[in-house]
Amino acid sequence: MSAKTRIRRFTPVQRLFHVLLILSFLTQGATGFARLYIETSWGSFLANIFGGYRGAGAVHKVVGILMICAFAAHVLYLMTRINWRRFPKDLLGPNSLLPRPQDFLDFIRHVGWFLGLARPPRFDRWGYWEKFDYWAVFWGIPVLAVTGLLLTFPVLTGRYLPGWVLIPALWVHRIEALLAMAHVFIIHFFIGHLRRHNFPMDRAMFEGSVDLAAMKEEKPAWIERENSSGKLQDLLVSQASFGRRMIYYIFGYAVMAIGAFLLIGGIVNSTSITW
Repeated sequence: MSAKTRIRRFTPVQRLFHVLLILSFLTQGATGFARLYIETSWGSFLANIFGGYRGAGAVHKVVGILMICAFAAHVLYLMTRINWRRFPKDLLGPNSLLPRPQDFLDFIRHVGWFLGLARPPRFDRWGYWEKFDYWAVFWGIPVLAVTGLLLTFPVLTGRYLPGWVLIPALWVHRIEALLAMAHVFIIHFFIGHLRRHNFPMDRAMFEGSVDLAAMKEEKPAWIERENSSGKLQDLLVSQASFGRRMIYYIFGYAVMAIGAFLLIGGIVNSTSITW
């Protein structure tokens, strides 16, 4: 049996949600760009993958509805994870993703550490940047969902709302989508995989665990808290087999390659379309 050098961080259900988010996000990005950039050869190439302009639109709508369903399932899952006997105190603890005053203090101290003015903060289970990532998605999906549904069913929308609502809905949908893709394809990819101590990839969301030695340095408060409570040994696991790790690397870098393709293609062709 291999040594238990990693600490369990995500459950199988959480990892499944992340994979579904990856697949749906890339599909929505590709089909959305296919329609937005249809005036260019690059946009036509994307559209042809999905059966043309109308095909890309149909896939975009179907996957969008599936994404809304997955988001609803995620919210229900969150309800099952709350310890209602300790509510609302349970939501304010170190295992919660809700922002706390400590996150702001950690951010200030982190910036000070970058500048050589302060000691590094002692992060717990979730860093402030991880909470920002999570809540950016949690907030963004409803915005995209509402505006997307208004645009998907314009006749029904017109029965209850004035027609001009569709214009700001279109622009809010586009801007939110562009911001989300820029953040994921640049910031999230870099923080998750291209930082020196994560390179060549942070396998946490694929494997479900992280390197214990790295966590002792990056999130010492989390490790010390689990150790003092006597739960650390129960969280230790062995790393995945070589074959599984190769699958994680291939899938992860394929995702990053597609993201880079969409990002670069979108920037290069941005002056050749009618917004």
